[in-house]
Amino acid sequence: MSFLKAEWRKLAFANYAIDPKILESYIPYGTELDFWNKTCYVSLIGFMFVNTKVLGVKIPFHVNFEEVNLRFYVKRFENNEWKRGVVFIKEIVPKPIITFVANTLYKEHYQTMKMKHKWEDTANEKQVEYHWKTNSHWQSFTIKADKNESEIPLNSETEFITEHYWGYAKYSVTKTNEYEVTHPKWNQYRVIGYKINVDYGAVYGQDFDFLTSLKPDSVMLAEGSEITVESKRSIKN
Repeated sequence: MSFLKAEWRKLAFANYAIDPKILESYIPYGTELDFWNKTCYVSLIGFMFVNTKVLGVKIPFHVNFEEVNLRFYVKRFENNEWKRGVVFIKEIVPKPIITFVANTLYKEHYQTMKMKHKWEDTANEKQVEYHWKTNSHWQSFTIKADKNESEIPLNSETEFITEHYWGYAKYSVTKTNEYEVTHPKWNQYRVIGYKINVDYGAVYGQDFDFLTSLKPDSVMLAEGSEITVESKRSIKN
C-alpha cells in the first residue's frame, strides 16, 4: 500500500537558474545535481493537495490543503539507469500534523504556516494564487494563464521540471532517504502573466535571499493529477 495517495492540482512553477555551488551543502549522499541544458535550477512551487489519504485513510481536516516549496533537481545512477529526483529546501503547509509526520518519517524540511489560495476562471483566463504568512508578512505567487490545457512537449524545459519521480532527503553526510512519487504525465496551461511577492531570505534562508530580486527564467502552470508517495528506503555509505 502506498504511504500517501492524493491529487496534486494547479501546480505553479517559478524556475531560477543559479550557481550550482550554492546547493553543494544541500545535496544528499548518493545523488548529484541534475541539469537542463547545462543550467542548474531551483523552483518555487505552489499547489493544492486534494482528496488526501494516508495509508488509505482520510484524516479529518487534512484532506485538502495548500503546499508551497522550494526545490532543486538531482539524479542517482542505480541498476544501470538514472533515477531523476528532487530535493526540497523547505516545504510549507498549513497543518502541523503533516509537518510532524513528514519531518519525522522522511527527514524532510516542512514548516507550518498560515496559508490560503484562490482559483478563479474568467471567460478566457485562469488565475491561480498561493499565499503564505512568514513573520507576520504575507508572501504570494500568482499566475494568469489560458484556460485550455495542452500536452507538455517531449524533451522540453517544462518536461524536465515536471517529470522527476523520486524524492531525496539528506539524513546525514552518509545517509539519504529515498522515496518514489508516481503520477501520469501532466498537461500544462500557457502562462500569460505572473506576480511573485516573496522574501526568499525570510522564508528559505540567507543562501536564497538573492532570489528576492531575481526574475525567474521561466514560469509554468500544470494541471496535475492523482499521485502516490511510496514508503521510504535508506541509502547508506
